[in-house]
Amino acid sequence: MKTLFLECNMGIAGDMFAASLLELFDNPDEILSELNNIGIHGVHFHAEKTEKRGILGTRLEVSVHGEVEGHHHHEHTHSTFEGITSTINKLDICDNAKENAIEVYTLLAEAESAVHGRAVSEIHFHEVGNLDAIADIVSVCVLIDKLSPEHIVSSPIATGSGTVKCAHGILPVPAPATALLLKGIPIFAGNVAIELCTPTGAALARHFVQEFSSMPVMTVDKIGYGMGTKDFDAANCVRAFWGALEDAELPKIAELSCNIDDMTPEELGFAFETLLREGAFDVFFTPIVMKKNRAAVILTCLVPAERADCFAALLIKHTTTFGVRRADLTRYELTRTVKEIPTKYGNLRVKTGTGFGVTKSKPEYDDLARIAKEQNISILDIGGFFDGSFQ
Repeated sequence: MKTLFLECNMGIAGDMFAASLLELFDNPDEILSELNNIGIHGVHFHAEKTEKRGILGTRLEVSVHGEVEGHHHHEHTHSTFEGITSTINKLDICDNAKENAIEVYTLLAEAESAVHGRAVSEIHFHEVGNLDAIADIVSVCVLIDKLSPEHIVSSPIATGSGTVKCAHGILPVPAPATALLLKGIPIFAGNVAIELCTPTGAALARHFVQEFSSMPVMTVDKIGYGMGTKDFDAANCVRAFWGALEDAELPKIAELSCNIDDMTPEELGFAFETLLREGAFDVFFTPIVMKKNRAAVILTCLVPAERADCFAALLIKHTTTFGVRRADLTRYELTRTVKEIPTKYGNLRVKTGTGFGVTKSKPEYDDLARIAKEQNISILDIGGFFDGSFQ
């Protein structure tokens, strides 16, 4: 599965997002030329290599009528949602990119509408309605369409802190509209007292990202660094990882545990055997000391996630606990096969696991114990126990 993972430890902005994507292409100059011919009047994209904290990446600058983004003072007429939509529909880009760009602006309009208590049709965009902001959003939509990822994942997003000056005055970070766009998304302030996540960055992340989590297990083919303008102690960039994600999900298991200080070893042993007999993957005791200085154990069992409720009931039934803790986990597994092989002592079952570039084999203990008893020898005397030949 073609997967794009975005690392947003220093927030996300439209230009940084676009620059990180541009670095994923084998022909970035050609792609940049295409962006400069989509038809945004007076807008020019310029990409240059820049270094942040020893890391080389791309800074994507947007100039409007010759002035660089953030420094021009031209008045722009297309500041309403209807006007911006009209501008996007006239661009020389594919329909999918147009639809995505309009949907991103719809999110921005709805957030502004909620903040100001006005209908979307009455909203007048300020910073996010300027041509450079339109260029940032459209460029991301075009680049995403060209990459065509099947799955997009993002880390939690750093918002920054402090205040930001905008057309409405001085506002807290994240700005109110940005905060609404980030609702339901894992965010954190970070260590920088400045705006790290812009409204355009928040809207693009909300629209395109399908999952917010730590980096998934994936085979990475390319890495792109989209650089910001400011310098901080940490490298100011959005990092994009492009690669393949396994289609199959990792198996889900549940870890159930409880503390016990008032059961006999025999009672604990019976509970242990019952859990294994019912199909627990593993059961184990951990010695602890509980209140009133009582020697105790943590009884833990690993079980299929879909049967966690059943095993929790077994723990409550067969122990003295009043409660069971549950942690949901994923498990990396080798593909297992069991093969019976002949030896000079008789047939021996051998379990083989393959995966992650590894193959390992091990004889079944029950068979080793049976042979050792039948032959009146030590398990260590059975050839191949350590060298893997099993002959």
